[in-house]
Parts: sequence; structure tokens; C-alpha cells
Amino acid sequence: MSLKDKTVVVIGGTSGFGKATSLKAVGLDARLVITGRDAAKLQRVIAEFASAGHEAAGHVVDAAEVASVAAFFEKVEPFDHLVSMAGGFMGGGFLDADYETIRRAVDEKLFANLQIARHAAKKIADGGSMTFTAGSGGRPHNASGAIIGNDAIRTLVQGLAVELAPKARVNAVAPTWTPTPLWRGMPAADVQATQKRFSQTIPLGRTAEIEEVASAYIFLMQCGFITGQTIVVDGGLTLVS
Repeated sequence: MSLKDKTVVVIGGTSGFGKATSLKAVGLDARLVITGRDAAKLQRVIAEFASAGHEAAGHVVDAAEVASVAAFFEKVEPFDHLVSMAGGFMGGGFLDADYETIRRAVDEKLFANLQIARHAAKKIADGGSMTFTAGSGGRPHNASGAIIGNDAIRTLVQGLAVELAPKARVNAVAPTWTPTPLWRGMPAADVQATQKRFSQTIPLGRTAEIEEVASAYIFLMQCGFITGQTIVVDGGLTLVS
């Protein structure tokens, strides 16, 4: 399925997987709409795309805020594909992590994306798709709320896939730990140590490149016969863990 002249909306398209997916989409001649929470950063990314010959429309949206999400979908034109990067990360188990941290992690994964899906369902074109972001890194004892949120995304796409069929498809991508700007607040030495630790447990012997994960989102947009599925991008980690 070609993305040429299709409109692709990327929630969280200013860095990491979202930015890489956006670049791949416009490289395939898609019309691009990206969102970000930081207005200045959003404008810098749009200018960067323009300097590379790619046009993109930008909107400031905080995916964790119900009113912000609603306002965006109220004004955005109908589109063909939606990709959501909504959701953060957390560390800690059920007993040692702060209660609000756990609840926020679940909210940012499940309920933020549920709001996005409910609004997007009214604007998505026939034959279109939604792709959400789960995750495959961490364990319940060290990433409790994030694990619940990631599992909830898998359940969410299964339900939405049936409810939206045959009009649109719904899937998710679940990367394991990948060195992205998400970890910019972590000391560089800690990032390197985490990357080394994961590389030693992944059968392929390394962590993923951002562009490799982005390719999974593009695949799910282009393959018209996959729905209700979560693609795990972990270099085979789930095969040995």
C-alpha cells in the first residue's frame, strides 16, 4: 500500500521514533502532520524538514491533556494514517515506586492513547490505520506502571481493530530499550551502561537503531492486511528472556 499523497499524522513527531517515522513517511511522498508539546522545538523540526525538501504541518499538542488532544482533532483535516508515540517510561516496582508515578505511567500509556483513538476514529479515512507504541523492555518488578501500560496498549489495539474493521486497521509497535532522546535526562554514563547491559542479553548482540524501529511503523501503515497486532522490535530478546 503506497503512502504517496496519503496524510500521515504523527503524535509526538519531533524526536526519536516519531521524528524518524515522520522522515520516512515524507520520503515516501506522504503528506505529513506532526505534533509536539514544545512549540519552539516543533518549529525547529518543521524548519529542518523544510531544509531537506519535506513539507510538514505542525500543531502544539500535549497528549497527556484531554483538552489539548480534543482541540487538535477538532481542527485537523481527515487523514489516512495515525501514529502515536504517546507514553513515557518509569522505573521501580509496585512497592518501591511512588504511587503517583505508577498511575501517571498507566495514564500516559492507556488513557492518553484511548483519548487519541476515540477522536481519531472520527477523522480517519477508509483503508487507513492507527499505530500505537507499547514496549517490550523492563519487568513488573522494575517498571511496574510502564509494564501495565504496555500490556494495556496490546489489549487496546485488539479491541479497536475489531471495532474499526473493516474501515481501518489498528496495530502497535513494541520496541525494547533503544538509545533515543527519551533518555536525555539520564547521565551519559548511565545510558551507555544500560545500552551495554541490553546488548549483552539481546541475541543480535546490540540495541536497535532508531531508524530500524521507525521502519516497523511504516510497515504497519503499508501492509493492508495486518490488524490487531503488536510487532515486537527487540532483536530476539523475548526468545531468551
